[in-house]
Amino acid sequence: MPFKIVRGDITKMDVDVIVNAANEALSPGGGVCGAIFNAAGYERLKRECAKIGGCKTGEAVITEGFDLKAKYIIHTPGPIFNDGAHGEAEKLFACYTSSLRLAAEHGAESIAFPLISSGIYGYPKGDALRIATDAIIGFLTRHDMDIYMVIYDREQFAVSTKIYRKDAFDERTKLLDDVKSYIDDRIEGEESSAPGSSHYKIGNEKIYDFKQAEAKPKAESADIDLMPSEEDYSSDNGSVYSITDLQRRLRHMDKSFSQYLLELIDKSGMTDAQVYKRANIDRKLFSKIRTNPQYRPGKITAVAFALALCLNLNATRDLIGRAGYALTRSNKFDIIIEYFISRGEYDIFEINEVLFAFDQPLIGA
Repeated sequence: MPFKIVRGDITKMDVDVIVNAANEALSPGGGVCGAIFNAAGYERLKRECAKIGGCKTGEAVITEGFDLKAKYIIHTPGPIFNDGAHGEAEKLFACYTSSLRLAAEHGAESIAFPLISSGIYGYPKGDALRIATDAIIGFLTRHDMDIYMVIYDREQFAVSTKIYRKDAFDERTKLLDDVKSYIDDRIEGEESSAPGSSHYKIGNEKIYDFKQAEAKPKAESADIDLMPSEEDYSSDNGSVYSITDLQRRLRHMDKSFSQYLLELIDKSGMTDAQVYKRANIDRKLFSKIRTNPQYRPGKITAVAFALALCLNLNATRDLIGRAGYALTRSNKFDIIIEYFISRGEYDIFEINEVLFAFDQPLIGA
């Protein structure tokens, strides 16, 4: 079910369907179109397309995949970009919905798209990606399918915004600059707030007071003794431990990640499906989490659920902490996630665009 942005060659994708950014005549072209014809078998695909005769912009037709790993090729002509005021967005949106509908009709479980119209047709890449994302998200709310957006060259990739306008490039640049400054500020501040000082901070938020923790230890529950009685100790090999104390602590363990996640979902008022789709998580993976109270997800999966539930920073740290993880300043991924959560922005697909731009692992990927 997840939507994933990947960098690579679409002709080598091991999926049921790959999508060709075609022209209306369905004739061999350049760029992605030419690469697909060559990889599939130029003459055979050319003859198959000639039989179909053509396809209107925004619509889609299907052929065999021939020499490709993919069983099918869906051909959809994208719009030529003029100024954005001639229905280009609607036509581009239709390219994705028409292709996805056709793939579903042929029983496809996975599909790979190029960034349609963003090459010689001149569609601004950031806007093209946002339109693609909106169409794909809409489809995934009603269907299960693994969907890939294949970007050939990261340097040609631009982060999109939710608003299509002429100054969108400035908005994208500002977003990247803001994130970069946010990362730099936290990396540069590492020495002054490192563990060993009285407070460990992320931004201006105090996370842990080491001196206070040492001076004022607290029990997690009224009937748990931090200092066990002497009869609880054993020191036969020089070590000191308390079996009784350990048993007491184990009886008062916090809820596991799975247990707490399900509790949060119930409180959110959303269904399971709404949450795992918002998290860009596969239904099968969610089923493992639901049926196994001790299931320990990967860090990215844990973060994905925090984003899907729109948790604030403290609640996010609490949830992922139950799976054994933390948000730190030791890597860009954590700082980028903190950047968006601290601003109350939880659009996973927009966050993924920024993660992709900074060469970080993607949510749900």
